[in-house]
Amino acid sequence: MLTIAAYGIRAILEGGLSLLPGGVRLFHKGTRGSDSARYCYSVWLRHLVKTQPFNDMGGSCPGTVVELGPGDSLGTGLAALLCGAERYVAVDAVEHACAERNLRILEALTELFSIGASIPDQQEFPEVKPLLDDYAFPAFVPRTLEPERCRAIEAAFRGRLDEKSLVTYVRPNEARQALSPGSVDLIFSQAVLEHVDDLRTLYRNCSAWLRPGGLMSHQIDFKSHGTSHEWNGHWVYPDAVWRLIRGNRPYLLNREPCSTHLRLLTENGFQIVLEERSRVPSRLQRGQLATRFREMSDQDLITAGVYVVGRKVKPETRFVERSQRGSSCVG
Repeated sequence: MLTIAAYGIRAILEGGLSLLPGGVRLFHKGTRGSDSARYCYSVWLRHLVKTQPFNDMGGSCPGTVVELGPGDSLGTGLAALLCGAERYVAVDAVEHACAERNLRILEALTELFSIGASIPDQQEFPEVKPLLDDYAFPAFVPRTLEPERCRAIEAAFRGRLDEKSLVTYVRPNEARQALSPGSVDLIFSQAVLEHVDDLRTLYRNCSAWLRPGGLMSHQIDFKSHGTSHEWNGHWVYPDAVWRLIRGNRPYLLNREPCSTHLRLLTENGFQIVLEERSRVPSRLQRGQLATRFREMSDQDLITAGVYVVGRKVKPETRFVERSQRGSSCVG
């Protein structure tokens, strides 16, 4: 039986503070990372390189790109636009980014693309994934930036970022108005989906927004984010303790393991075309896990992160798959 001392005392105290009047303001501190142009450049190009083999449209960049949870800036979306994306939509529960920061990052990104800078690797960003075999500037990405294109991107950030703009910045409950069914080519996120409370609705919406053959590209982090001493210690907390840790924070962790995301992908019509797990040994015993996590698979227990690419299955492909499954059960 674990005592309260075995839990993250600081995490519990912070959760309690968020329940006090005005306490939730203590947790609107930004997300860190995406306020760096080089970080945004590295993240976007990693997703672009990884998804390129599965891009059925040709060209260097998907047309309409949606980012879930961009954080402190829209820099990864700016990088997508500089690569040739026709439209970028940012969906975030908390609007951290501001126009001045985005414009500074745009200027820095323009310089990186104009010289074809190598993708910042693990020496500069040791925690960033997915990993690449080659960090050279991608040969399929054009290095010539049209001045008119750059001016249009800058003008978008000086105006309203709505559904009529080159750039759209919305909260999740506004995304349905901004995105029509089947209109999106790529949806991506970087260490975001572990914070989404309603994953079932999220995956269902993403499936609706994507066109058949469209791609999802997600790096998901399953670590405890400082809520415990063990990297996977958040799976030890009973639900009542976790509710106290969560408090009124705008977001924390949903505590869902890797298998939940993979299952929701397949349930919502995606074929998993790439799966790269980051594994870390677990020091927890089965008996230490909270009841709801005791049946977790051995693989989930040591999966600290995953990079996954899902492709929305085309209707005719689903029909063939159903027919094949049906015929295998006959006779």
